[in-house]
Amino acid sequence: MECSTIRGVQVLLPAVEEEFLTATNSLDVGNEGKLAEFVYAGSDLRQLSLNDIALSTGRVADLRVQRVVFHGLRVSSVEFVDCELSELRWSDSKLSRVKFTNCKLLGAAFDDVTLDDVMFERCRLDYAGFASSPAVNRYRGAGGLIFTGCSLQEAAFTGVDLSRALFDECELRRTEFVGGHLRGCDLRGQDLSAIRGVGSLKGVTIERSQVHQLGEALAAELDVTYGEDA
Repeated sequence: MECSTIRGVQVLLPAVEEEFLTATNSLDVGNEGKLAEFVYAGSDLRQLSLNDIALSTGRVADLRVQRVVFHGLRVSSVEFVDCELSELRWSDSKLSRVKFTNCKLLGAAFDDVTLDDVMFERCRLDYAGFASSPAVNRYRGAGGLIFTGCSLQEAAFTGVDLSRALFDECELRRTEFVGGHLRGCDLRGQDLSAIRGVGSLKGVTIERSQVHQLGEALAAELDVTYGEDA
């Protein structure tokens, strides 16, 4: 079983074997409810809406959509490659063994989406929102969650469980953390000087050299005035 491991955090990757995949011209399976062992590639769409279906063992590549709405999806062992999903609204779903590579997901909203063994690699997630409502409380699964080489400028994590998450070589300028459970989240090597929500980072893993960065972020958040500048 193929996996990716960074600093001890492991994510199981999709088990996608090209020779067993069949090309499809649509992800909408209607009343059938499930699409398996598929390749969906090279499409330009104005809108894509999928509700209450299962996608398993497949690849979605070179997909460009102006507006995307996913609700109630069960996605297992699927990879998204070189996709541009604008105005993405993804809710009440579960992703397991899913990898996003070179995807542009600006302003995406992931609401009450369980991420279980999920990896975002070299993705644009600026202004994205990851949120979990207290009533649902099922944002995170048992597997790892890795963001590597991603831009998360002004993204927001609200009320989510990031205890098995890792950020590696990511841009976290004005990235906001609000509530949730972050004890064990690995932020080593990241520039934390411009993050927001320092008070929510209780128990995260950092390097000693990053302490001054957290100090800068806290000072900016508190809008302090320095005596010599008063």
